[in-house]
Amino acid sequence: MRIMVNPHKKFCASLTPDERMLVALRDELYGGSWEQMLKDLQERLKGRPYIFKLATRIQDDIARIQKLRDYEKKNGCNLAEHMKGDADEEPTRR
Repeated sequence: MRIMVNPHKKFCASLTPDERMLVALRDELYGGSWEQMLKDLQERLKGRPYIFKLATRIQDDIARIQKLRDYEKKNGCNLAEHMKGDADEEPTRR
């Protein structure tokens, strides 16, 4: 019997705390939309009104968002779903 770990859970386990925070904020504040979150950060950089005051590293956050969004698009998944219950992670049996 071979035990396989869900590749999306494995990817989520490799995320930095900042990346994990962005996934959580995207779902809680932007209705799960990377585009809304990116627009908000880009508006903030331009000095326009923005929704949520993220720490200071807006450009770093934008790069992180693009990485996370690209992973979700490429793999057709929602990372937030794979971050739930990380502490109780059960390997998938194949």
